[in-house]
Amino acid sequence: MVNDSGPIADNSSSKGSWTPYFIPGFLLYALLCSVLRFRRRDAMHKKFNYTRATFSKMTNVDAQAIMSYLGELEFPKIFLASIQFALFKTYGIPTISELLVATKEFSTPENASKRYADTGILIGEFTSHHPQSDRVIKALARMNYIHNRYQTAGKIHNDDLLYTLSVFITEPIFWVERYEWRSMTDMEICAISTFWKSIGDAMGIKYDGRLSDTEWTDGLQFYEDIKAWALDYEEKYMIPAKSNKQTADELVHLLLFYVPKCLKVAASNLVGVLMGDHLRKAMIYPTPSTGYFYLASAIFESRRFLLRYLSLPRPSFMRVREVSDDPDPKTGRYHSKSYLSHPYYNKPGLLNRWGPEGWLVWALGGDVPGSRGDRYIPQGYLFEEVGPNIMKNKGLEETRAWEEKLRVERPVGCPFACAR
Repeated sequence: MVNDSGPIADNSSSKGSWTPYFIPGFLLYALLCSVLRFRRRDAMHKKFNYTRATFSKMTNVDAQAIMSYLGELEFPKIFLASIQFALFKTYGIPTISELLVATKEFSTPENASKRYADTGILIGEFTSHHPQSDRVIKALARMNYIHNRYQTAGKIHNDDLLYTLSVFITEPIFWVERYEWRSMTDMEICAISTFWKSIGDAMGIKYDGRLSDTEWTDGLQFYEDIKAWALDYEEKYMIPAKSNKQTADELVHLLLFYVPKCLKVAASNLVGVLMGDHLRKAMIYPTPSTGYFYLASAIFESRRFLLRYLSLPRPSFMRVREVSDDPDPKTGRYHSKSYLSHPYYNKPGLLNRWGPEGWLVWALGGDVPGSRGDRYIPQGYLFEEVGPNIMKNKGLEETRAWEEKLRVERPVGCPFACAR
């Protein structure tokens, strides 16, 4: 074909020349992502080399290292969400929620946010460092001092602590199973249970007369036992109460702090879906409509697909750490590296104040680190300051006594009797 300007070039082949390569390229990339993800999982298992026959020999040090890998590299988002909802579940037990209300820990959003920050710091210290490191010992001693005051007064009972311990074991496993790109392996489940059993021992939690056994072969057996106990405990004691709803309202407010107003109703209903029937009833929350259950399923199934087939494994330099690795060289204080709604213990920096993160927080009506002077303690924390304000810098002698006890008694080997 010709016209006054000469032949008309046929460009159809050049325009579509990339099309035959798109689908094979997409499939190869998806395969690569999946292979690399499972390859990293297999490399971690090869490194620690535990099997069902050797779970009883899993050391506390290895259990902590596996926990750190899961929470910082493999499942950081879901792991964090599972811990948040683990705390949420404890507020469905009236003996726990009533104490929180009585101590005014949830009297204001700022108080609720600080309690969450303090709890997150202690958990972050446990999970991020060697079991006998000075930071872990100090965090455990501080926690024991705080709990012991309420235990002595008869306001915290052993079963309250045992139930809290149980959800820190069972909720991450449940959430990963339901929402992540793969399930946990038996070795990973054993590590989580072994790790938290050692924390429970450091807290002096009693198991006799509650769990089915008094001695366990390994973490996997302990997991099955404490899971069964927790389900029975929930059936008996997770019941509707005004204090449950009061604490739930404050925590949901924190969870949805940065959600735009136009999406708050939908987001609140999605939180209701994630609660589950039993907890939702105990919190006196309405059951969301069927559409929200389908929406939640679609969101998490899409996320599962995207992670497994379209996302490369998180590199080590992008590990998600909740607490700073090193103290401030001038003050010796540590900092939190994230926050839920109020920037407690966050060190002001260029990105979190003036970068995209800071501008987003500002646009959504939040406070960036350092924006309110010392209100959110931007200088960081010392262990003796973590916890309720009335206990700040209190109990130093008692805490030192706990530290000495833990340094002697805290094991680096397997925390189960059969392995001693």
